[in-house]
Amino acid sequence: MSRIARASLIIAFFFGVDKILGLLRQILFNRQFGPVERDIFFVSNNIPDLLSALISGGALGIALIPVLTEHLQEKDRQDAWRLFSRILNLAFLVTAGISLVIIALADPLIRFVIAPGFADPSKWTLTASLMRLDMFAILIFSISGLVMAGLQANQHFLTPAMAPAMYNLGQIIGITLLSRWFGIYGMVFGVILGASLHLGVQIPALIRYGYRWRPIIGLSDPGVRQVLVLLGPRVLSMLCLHFYFLARDRFASYYQEGGVSALNNGWFIMQLPETLIGTAIAIAMLPSLAEYVTRGEEQVFRQTINRALRAMLALTLPAAAILGVCIRPLIQIVFDFGPQETEMVVWATRAFLLGLVGHSWLEVGVRSWYAKQNARIPLLGAVFQIGLYLPMAIILSQATGLPGLALADTLAFTSQALLLLILLNQRHPGILRVQGTLLRASLSALLGGVLAFAVLQRSLPVIPALGLALAVGGLAALPLILPEIKMLIKL
Repeated sequence: MSRIARASLIIAFFFGVDKILGLLRQILFNRQFGPVERDIFFVSNNIPDLLSALISGGALGIALIPVLTEHLQEKDRQDAWRLFSRILNLAFLVTAGISLVIIALADPLIRFVIAPGFADPSKWTLTASLMRLDMFAILIFSISGLVMAGLQANQHFLTPAMAPAMYNLGQIIGITLLSRWFGIYGMVFGVILGASLHLGVQIPALIRYGYRWRPIIGLSDPGVRQVLVLLGPRVLSMLCLHFYFLARDRFASYYQEGGVSALNNGWFIMQLPETLIGTAIAIAMLPSLAEYVTRGEEQVFRQTINRALRAMLALTLPAAAILGVCIRPLIQIVFDFGPQETEMVVWATRAFLLGLVGHSWLEVGVRSWYAKQNARIPLLGAVFQIGLYLPMAIILSQATGLPGLALADTLAFTSQALLLLILLNQRHPGILRVQGTLLRASLSALLGGVLAFAVLQRSLPVIPALGLALAVGGLAALPLILPEIKMLIKL
């Protein structure tokens, strides 16, 4: 098994644990709070999530890993850790400054930008209050997210893969214990606890790899400037992504109560297979891709990306088909919603699942360009995505209602992934040679979906029927995609 395959397996395993805890968190959250409180909580997270993605790992982490990898390859670990301290200190100070601004402007942000569709003014007040508390968790993530990037650059994936599960564990404690005394505020206290656990589980590995914190910044340092050059376009790319989330929740806030929650639940379900397949493989690949670029190994770079795309295609297409067929009994069992809310989540999830391949491929497309230390092309893709999403959301939501917002997501993100990969294929021909895999994956999805549907038509209790449908569909799909599974092992 190759180094990337081993890392992917470690990440996928712990992401699987994380998703199980995340599913438990989602079940408990949906059962503990009503649709109004759920909508308020999801909306209150929009701006904090944006800041977290920009500073605590999403943007800065991807910009940092290729530069740290270059320092590790061409200099030494202590030099890389000095650069890491400079970036860590800078990120914390910037996060603290922005957090103070958001705390001061929370009320108008909620009323006029994020959720103007909330009819009850008390919703605005509660949402703003929750948002202010969320900023304490973001300060912790400004450190923890970068620790993940630093460890991954050192080819250490175990504790960074464990960290998200710790975050979910903190939220579960918030729902089950703290919310008894503090209501919906207990959920936010759980978020803060989860952020602390997210950081704490990684500190032993950081010490093991010889990191010692230094009170330095040094904006004139060449490594810092190199990271900031990559960071600028990445920040704009992430702004586009989170503008999408803001726009989606803003559109959904005008629908019936529970609309924002239904879209977020549908997104969460789609993200289960996407994280285990797309994110796990892409995270494991990035440090190795950066090494191939640094050493000038163009052929290995191209082959690695092609194999990853083929493996993702073979795994995500059948997963989307089988999960789409089984989604209604799954939601009935897991969330125990009423008929109206169940229907909203079912169709939103199916629309999101149509984009499972595109979301997974996007993970590889973005990281491949960052491995080349090119942040401009991913920015182009992000601008293209949001420019396509907005008109599609308006048109499709008018035609199909709430599911149209999810369908617009599928079209926009899939188009973004294809754009990045087509441009990459022009520089590295052969990356998109997936015809044989596409045929096998399509047949696998058709066979698995049909058999899962047939099982669900039988007169069986809901839980056994669902388990049998998933098992029969998955086992039937597996033989057709064995070549790609073997390819993934050797990735």
